[in-house]
Amino acid sequence: MFSNPEPLLEQAIILTGSAAYPLLAPRGVCLAGGHLLVSDTGQNRVFIWENIAHRPPNSAPDLVLGQADAAQTGRNAGTLAGPGTLQYPSGIWSDGSRLIVADAWNHRVLIWHQWPTQNGQAADVVLGQADFTQNQPNVKGLAQPPSAQSLYWCYGVFSDGQHLWIADTGNRRVLYFDQIPNRSYAPADRVIGQPQFDTRDYDPQNALWPYSVRVSPDGKMAIADTQYYRVLLWHQASEAFQKPADLVFGQADFEQNGQNQYLPHPEAQTLSWCYDTFFLHGRAFWWRILEIAACFSTRNCRSNRGPRRKRYWENPISAPGAKTQPAKPVQPIRSTGPFLFLLTGACWPLPIRATTG
Repeated sequence: MFSNPEPLLEQAIILTGSAAYPLLAPRGVCLAGGHLLVSDTGQNRVFIWENIAHRPPNSAPDLVLGQADAAQTGRNAGTLAGPGTLQYPSGIWSDGSRLIVADAWNHRVLIWHQWPTQNGQAADVVLGQADFTQNQPNVKGLAQPPSAQSLYWCYGVFSDGQHLWIADTGNRRVLYFDQIPNRSYAPADRVIGQPQFDTRDYDPQNALWPYSVRVSPDGKMAIADTQYYRVLLWHQASEAFQKPADLVFGQADFEQNGQNQYLPHPEAQTLSWCYDTFFLHGRAFWWRILEIAACFSTRNCRSNRGPRRKRYWENPISAPGAKTQPAKPVQPIRSTGPFLFLLTGACWPLPIRATTG
């Protein structure tokens, strides 16, 4: 274990947001086109800051989605599901002109093809439900099998600007769309993690609780398999439809699923409740722990009195079935753009780190 690894990035600015509108259990963050977007998951809203590079750390958001204003926090805005409401929003993707939100507890994904300009603005497209007013898992309830059009606890979304991937967590799969849909209730084109659209089999060779999905510019794919305490990595995303991952991080092989590999404390090759992963310069990395609103593992939450030093490792585990090797610390690198935003993990509502390089 490395006691003093070098920092992954060289400079961080803390953006706390307005004290009048604190975050609760934020589970998604995205920076695109100068806009900062944060899923304020526990309060059923998405905050948007414009021109974030020139804002003071305690700025109030410019827009809120899911609520009529930034002071409101009710599930589905205190009413029923609609085109402008949210219930436990999680993953976010944007290219600065379009916006996609995983509306997890409404079992749907919302798409804005035009950039929102008003609080509570209605989405243009809904996926996972036949219309904006429905919000049952798999459209008709848990007794129904999944389909190419249904979702159940969808926590993650990702796009490269053309294709769309949805982490359909409750159905133990990732749905793939060849194009970002322009019409509601569009069916997915392919499925990852299941042999067909109408199954949700339990198979440790595939993600059991896929919470997020990411694809790097050079075609790698990573899926955070939260409740199996691991991250699955494919060298080519196109191969994920027909084969298991090339690498598994956090476990010695596909069959193991111990929290921190059943060790009494985290080590360089272990993971616990990993909710997301990112690629930087072609390298995958993730938070040592991402416990936002509450600690599920007190062993990993050493203090709730202030920010904790984070650890990052490169290549933390060998290929599935091979002997686990200790990780090497990642040396400091610079971000590819002027800003990189990270959602840090701890046991209390957190600031967002705006990292410059």
